Amino acid sequence: MRASFSVPNILSVTLLLGIIAILWTASGCDHRESGRYKPVSDSGQSPLKGELIIFHAGSLAVPFRDARAAFQELHPGIEIMLEAGGSVANARKIIDLKRSCDIIAVSDYKVIDEMLIPEYATWNIKFAANEMVIAYTERSAYHQTIDSVNWYQVLLRKDVRYARSDPNQDPCGYRTVHALMLAEKYYGVPGLANQLLSRDNEYIRPKEVDLLALLETGTVDYVFNYRSVAQQHQLPYLQLPAEINLKEARLADLYATVTTEINGKEPGTNMTISGEPMLYSMTILTQAPHPTVAMAFTEFLLSPDGQRIMEACGQPSVVPSATASYDQVPEPLREYVIRE
Repeated sequence: MRASFSVPNILSVTLLLGIIAILWTASGCDHRESGRYKPVSDSGQSPLKGELIIFHAGSLAVPFRDARAAFQELHPGIEIMLEAGGSVANARKIIDLKRSCDIIAVSDYKVIDEMLIPEYATWNIKFAANEMVIAYTERSAYHQTIDSVNWYQVLLRKDVRYARSDPNQDPCGYRTVHALMLAEKYYGVPGLANQLLSRDNEYIRPKEVDLLALLETGTVDYVFNYRSVAQQHQLPYLQLPAEINLKEARLADLYATVTTEINGKEPGTNMTISGEPMLYSMTILTQAPHPTVAMAFTEFLLSPDGQRIMEACGQPSVVPSATASYDQVPEPLREYVIRE
């Protein structure tokens, strides 16, 4: 049964909605309009000025560069300093070196959960996904015949060299270890992971983007990397089966069957890292030197405008996302999270 409205009723409803809209606009509480980020200066408040320091995963270099440019168009009085590094290494800059920064964005949310909360941060928001691939070039040996069935056989050939990042500094490094362990299970080849991990160790580098120079100069034929990095640098890549690539949430239980150890928070200690679907996350540090600007940038990145930048760079949005720190998430960011 359809409802029917008379003209007077429609006019009354229209008038009421207009009054509500005027009151909502006057409040200046919401910086987004029609799903878009709205800069603080548009709300009648003083324009944002100052600095912002961000430590970010190497694989976020391109999207964060683009996000910086877009944010500075809205807030030209802000200077943003981006520092790329392995996510674990970046956390250790804060813990061990006492480096100051406002925002840390990592390629594995557990880096914040297990290394920075509660001493250096109180909340953590997941914002993007990714997957493991094998990148190569047109000069790579056997690039015309490698596929999702024979890739491990190609990498084991004596005339082939491959590179990976350091598990103790970079989540891409321990995710490569997880992917190789999962490949051993998937293909039913006992000892496969150890065979691959025991070779070409001279090509291990601190972070995933450091591998690109090795590939582009022909020093190695293949690198384990993120799909987004391969796309951003226009490299051909081999997609791995879902049972290996650490992408699918539905395979979380399978991914969790593999583990590896990395250096722990304290010297001489270790942390056990389990495989799981890859999720990027970010937080503002408790002692952030520029908290107001940090909040504005975080809100921009999590907004539809910011997430469009991430997706254009090959990293699918997971916003809104579940978080165990929901109660600690600042009120302006609550719409981007779900209670875990």
